[in-house]
Amino acid sequence: MLKNILLLLCFCFVCSYVVQAQTKPAKVIPAAEHYEGGQDSMYAFINRNLKYPMMAKRNRIEGECIVKLKLDADGRATEHAAVKNIGGGCGEEAIRVVKMLKFKAPGYSMQTSIPVIFNIKSTK
Repeated sequence: MLKNILLLLCFCFVCSYVVQAQTKPAKVIPAAEHYEGGQDSMYAFINRNLKYPMMAKRNRIEGECIVKLKLDADGRATEHAAVKNIGGGCGEEAIRVVKMLKFKAPGYSMQTSIPVIFNIKSTK
């Protein structure tokens, strides 16, 4: 009986973790200060426009892709590349969405990276 209760509690903990998975990183992203509305607004845009790749969904691939870019003095983002790619088309999708971001002109050039988090939302 006690074993079944512990098993049930472990199952509930795992399920609640999946439902509460984060969609933005906990740390401050330097490029986000040059995005209109800040980091919360930037990740709201990313989450709205992110399309989960079919191959990644089929293979239940989850994780974080990191896209590096160069932010020019006038606010243009160039030289996009996936530094960390979890596969299944996620790296290409992360680059596609990051290319859509429009930054304010910082007045100086900077190399930065933006993490894009992929997680399969539970369907209830």
